[in-house]
Order: sequence, then structure tokens, then C-alpha cells
Amino acid sequence: MARKHASPTTKPAPRPVTPDTIDPRHRWDRPLQAPGHMQVDFEERVDFRRLHAYRLGRVRQALAGSGLGALLVFDQYNIRYISSTVIGEWARDKLMRWGLLTGTGEPWVWDFGSAARHHRLYAPWIPERQSLAGMVGMRGAVSPKAGLFKQAAREIKDILKAEGVAGMPLGVDVVEPPFLFALQDAGIEVRDGQQVMLDARMIKSQEELTLLNMAAAMVDGVYQDIFEALKPGVRENEIVALATKRLYEMGADCVEAINSISGERCSPHPHNFTDRLIRPGDQAFFDIIMSFIGYRTCYYRTFGVGRATRAQLAAYKKAREWMDEAIALVKPGVTTDKIARAMPRAQDIGFESEMAAFGLNFCHGIGLGLHERPIISRLNSFDDPMELEAGMIFAVETYCPAADGVSAARIEEEIIVTPSGAQIITLFPAEELPIANRY
Repeated sequence: MARKHASPTTKPAPRPVTPDTIDPRHRWDRPLQAPGHMQVDFEERVDFRRLHAYRLGRVRQALAGSGLGALLVFDQYNIRYISSTVIGEWARDKLMRWGLLTGTGEPWVWDFGSAARHHRLYAPWIPERQSLAGMVGMRGAVSPKAGLFKQAAREIKDILKAEGVAGMPLGVDVVEPPFLFALQDAGIEVRDGQQVMLDARMIKSQEELTLLNMAAAMVDGVYQDIFEALKPGVRENEIVALATKRLYEMGADCVEAINSISGERCSPHPHNFTDRLIRPGDQAFFDIIMSFIGYRTCYYRTFGVGRATRAQLAAYKKAREWMDEAIALVKPGVTTDKIARAMPRAQDIGFESEMAAFGLNFCHGIGLGLHERPIISRLNSFDDPMELEAGMIFAVETYCPAADGVSAARIEEEIIVTPSGAQIITLFPAEELPIANRY
């Protein structure tokens, strides 16, 4: 028997987008806060309802100019951005949650099992009848023959009709193929909705910048712990364990990955960690990718262990020069091709093409997702430049292999585009190569 769903019977009143609904409340004249994690009654910190209103307003604005009637989202970052619901990072790759927003209605969320009932109790900003249980395929584990995809497509089409947008294209971000086919079989025209969502997420509000700054402050502290622990005999995986434990103690909701790389593993860059023993004179670099209330960090630092060679120092100096040259260009109105041009060519670091060198010297937006807009590199920015705006935030990454053939320097700064230029929020010292436990 087909599951009955809470389809609306009347079209909700339109929710026009006004300046008030997407006011970012930037306070460029004040230092960016890094408050404690508690909410208090004696100072304003993060206003989560204002955060929700801003994010929803940004999506409404992007949707209104897209030619789409609605957005159907499976990407967990998009679901959280639209609905302010989340059920844990384990759901990130399972494609068994989804959300819907039309240009005239409030968010709909289909969630895993009892999570929908939990939202009805604790997420009152989602209309109660619009928090629904949903499950279709779990990345193919449930066969399309069970009919769950067709049932979900019919449910979505009913909502599109009730909210007056059934004749318009539906934007979809990432989806299991059987769900896409079921939507098309139901007569729904499907278009790319991820571009609309990434446009919406690009400019951060004061609340978002504060959460990103708080996340960076947590990693500042972890790098102090790493600096003190980094000595001969420690393994790369022990540093990962130390950092992971500390981050969860500090309030992280997800430690997505920690690259821990040392010695001869530094060049070429493997983007992982092993059980390698760290030795005297190693160059070692780390990337801490984690989130606080959903907002991520991507934050590299390089250290010398006990001492540093001339080759290591020279590589670090060059990586820092590339970093500083790129950051000096950042201000509203500058186009991303100009920043990409300040980055070294692939051949400057020993690679045959920009594709082969991608990800070593580039910039990427950061927010609920690890890679948002803008993406700035020699691979894409000359052909598709975009203009920087105040309120953007992105990570700037540089990498320089050393002349010894094994060592390398890796630096990353997270920067906010302010009306007067770039503000760095990753504050563990990186102007010169830090030497941990110097001999």
C-alpha cells in the first residue's frame, strides 16, 4: 500500500524576499568575535534564528532569479542551509535525506526514520506537517523495484502542484539515478540546482563568519598542542589522534580529516597519514579539516622538527611569498583570474600540467561545505573569472617542494573579504617556519 503523505491542500501565501530577510548584519568596524560556545544573557553572540532566516532568504533570492520553480536537495550541506536540520555527519554520503523548497512555500524535509518526529518536536521553524519520514535507496542498497523512488517522485509532484510551480523546472543538486529517472517519468523537468545553491551560500552573514572564526580558533589551539608534541619518535597517526581528541573535547561536531605528513612523504604530497615515525630534522605539515556547528576549517601548517635545513627554509619562504602575494590582491571588485595569476605555474613546482598540480596552489570557498565558491586556480579561473565581494570567505593554499627532493612546505590561511581587503582568521604563527622542540 502506498504511504499517505501530508500534501498541502492550499497554496501558502508567497514569501517575498526583502532586504530584511537577507540582512547579513556585517559589522566591519568591529573585530570579529570568537566567543565561547555557550549562549549568554549579557552579550550578543550567534543568533541562530537570524542565521536560519538569512540562509533561507539567500536561497529564496537565488531561486527567484534562476528560472526554477523549486529546489530539491540531497546534498547535506544544502539541506542544512535551507532547513537548519542535521542528523549527524554519518548521513553525509548516504543520500537518504532530502529537502524541497519552492518559491512560494516553506522548507520540506524528508528524514531518516524517527529523525522526522524529532524535528517536529525540536525544530519548530519547519512546519510540522513538512517534517516527513523518507527513505528510497541508500545508494542502491534498496532496489528501484521496491517502488520507493516512484512513490517519492509522486509525493514531490503533488507538492509542486499545490504550491503552484508544477509547470516550472525543478533544480536538483546531487541525486541517485533512479530518483532522477522517477522524477522525469513523473513529467518533471529537472535542471542543475547545485549552481543555484552554491550562489546562495557564497556570501556569509555575520553569524556565519563568527562560526567560521570560532572553528578557526579551535584549530589555533590544536596547533599549539601539535607544536608541543612534535618530536622524534611520535608517529603521524598519534598526531591525528591527539588533534581529533582535542577537537571533540573543544566542541567540534565532525573531524572530517587530518592530513599528517612528514619527512620523505612530503614530496609528492599524498593527502593522508600513516604510522610513519617522525625523525629529527623532518619537515612535517598538517591539514585540519573539521566543523563546528557545521562550519568547516581547512587549515595547513608546516613545522620543522628540532631543526631545519637551508632547503627546507627556502621552500617555506617561497610558499609564504606566494601566499602573501595572493592575499595582498584580495579586495572587493578584484577578479579571481588576477589572484590565480599570482599563484605559481605547475612547472614551478615540478608538475607537467595545471590539472596534475591542482589543489596545491589554489583558493577555495569554505562554509558548511569544504569546497564552496570561489574556486581560484590556474586550472579554471582564467576561463571563468568571477568578481570578489565583501562577505566571501575562502582558504588560500600554497605548496613548495624543497630542493632536497623530499621535503616540502604547505601553508594555508582562511581569509574573509572585507570592504578594505583580506582579514586572516587562521592565527597560529606562520610568517616563518616554526621549529618544534628546537635543538
